[in-house]
Order: sequence, then C-alpha cells, then structure tokens
Amino acid sequence: MKKNVAIAMGGYSSEYRISINSGNVVYKNLDREKYNPYRVHILQKEWFVIGENDTPYPINRSNFTVTIDGKLITFDCVFNTIHGTPGENGLLQAYLELLDIPQTSCDFYQSALTFNKRDLISVLKPYGIKTAVNYFLNKGDEVEPDEIVEKVGLPCFVKANKAGSSFGITKVKKKEDIIRATKFAFKEDDEVIIESFLDGTEVSVGVIMYKGEITALPVTEIVSENEFFDYEAKYLGKSQEITPARISEEQTQRVQEIAKLIYKKLKMKGFSRSEFIFHNGEPHFIEMNTNPGLSEASILPQQAAAAGISLEELFGNAIEAATRS
Repeated sequence: MKKNVAIAMGGYSSEYRISINSGNVVYKNLDREKYNPYRVHILQKEWFVIGENDTPYPINRSNFTVTIDGKLITFDCVFNTIHGTPGENGLLQAYLELLDIPQTSCDFYQSALTFNKRDLISVLKPYGIKTAVNYFLNKGDEVEPDEIVEKVGLPCFVKANKAGSSFGITKVKKKEDIIRATKFAFKEDDEVIIESFLDGTEVSVGVIMYKGEITALPVTEIVSENEFFDYEAKYLGKSQEITPARISEEQTQRVQEIAKLIYKKLKMKGFSRSEFIFHNGEPHFIEMNTNPGLSEASILPQQAAAAGISLEELFGNAIEAATRS
C-alpha cells in the first residue's frame, strides 16, 4: 500500500523560498509507485496542501490532516524540508511527535540544539571538536568593540546565532564596523555569535542514516568568489562546489570521522551537513545544518550523486528510515 507523504516546505524565516525549492525537488523525485506525495506549505499565516491546478486546501492543525474533494487525507510520514523556523528549530518535530506522525529529520531536541550555534559549540567542546574563538551577545547587551577584538581578533565574522543560508552575517575587518554588523545580525535573531577568522580550505560533509548505518558522503570543497560563502555564493552561482574536495585522503577521512562522531554523539537522525575549515591543517567545526538544501544546486544532493545515490533513492531511504523507527 502506498504511503501518504506530506512534503513540508516554506517556513517562517527568510529562507522560505529556498525551502520551497527543496520541497519541490523532493516532490518531483519521489517514487510514485511507493508514495503519494503532497506539497504542504507551512507559512506564518496559513498551512495548506497544494492540489491540482495549484488549488490550496487548508491543513487541520489539530491533527495534521487535510480534506480534498470531500476525502479526508491522513499522512504516514512528513518529509521535512523547512529551513529555519519551525522546521529546523524543533517546533514542527515536537508538534508531529505529539501527533505520533513520523518525520524525516532529527528529533526536536537535536533540531533545537543544532539550530543554536552557540549552544551546539558548547555541547561539542567536551568531545575535543575544534572551533573558532567565539564571543556571544544577546539583544540589549552593550556592544564593546575593544573587548570583542581582544577576544576574537580581526577580521572576524558577526552572525545571527539562529539563522541559516548566511542571512545576517558580516565579515568585519575594522573595529569601527562591529556595531553596524551586530545591528544587521540582530535583524535576523535576538542572539549574535562573533567568530575569529579561520584561514584555510572550507569543506562541507554530509552525513546521513543510510540503510541503517551512519554514512559520511563524499566531501565537498567550497570556493567562494565572494569573501565568504554568503547567500550569493550559495544560491546565485558565486562559488565553486568541488566534489570530491581537493584535500588529501588523510584529511578526507579525518573530517568524515569528525562529522560522523558529531552525528553519533548528538543521536542524530535523517540528513545533516556539517561545515568545517581546515585551519593550520586541522578541521575546525563551523556549524551543522539538519535540514540542508535539497534543490538541484544544493550540496547534499551533489554529494549523494558522487556516492552513486540517486535522489529517488536518497529521499525514499529517508522516508523508510523515519517510518521504521
């Protein structure tokens, strides 16, 4: 019997258009002999299924069902492609867990933790994971440029703590630009993380639960035409994404091992993509995305292809893993 799969896309953040692109790729590539896919737009003001002729049908939020042409549709699984809130910070996962509906991403605690760069770094430090030097701010804190520069140096990166796709990030080269950069970051979030500059090769490592095993995908090297891997570089073609990365076999194995260790220690599920910079020859962890982009231009699908895994297989495996657990 075919499984009804709700492909959740959209979200409440600046990333909603990227999420819709990811969701549509999943919709296009699911095996119709195994699944009945439904495009579910989860937006700030309304949740609805996109039916034939782009007709919207409202979701009943009390039980996550939809009625289409007089027929009640229940879902066997939710394929979570939402970047940002509520799909990547634990809210949707907790809601679906209460309804006992399986979903393809990690559980709500892991989602909330990994979405918060500051808290994730704190949890990983006891495992010996190297990171940049960090300085943290909450909205309303007094910004002390001298103190910040003394701690992290220049240049440095000022980022929104809980945001993705490089929204709210600035590379700061002069002390007098720090306050402006923090104001920009606070437009995206009420917490800011300021990181020391790490000079070296940037790589991305996808880790998935594949056929019951924690599997690291081929490593991607990121070469941005801009000063860092910003929104333009990620989505508007201003970067090279080279898979496999032009690093040694030893470096490849090392960064894959660290990415798998993080996945295991955090008790992750589903897809993840962790970013690292080889600084002074050692991989330094930057962040983890638990709902990475799945559009044709996205890194994780590129890595899966390099590993010989088709999108149909990648997405189907995620559904089967979610409905087995």
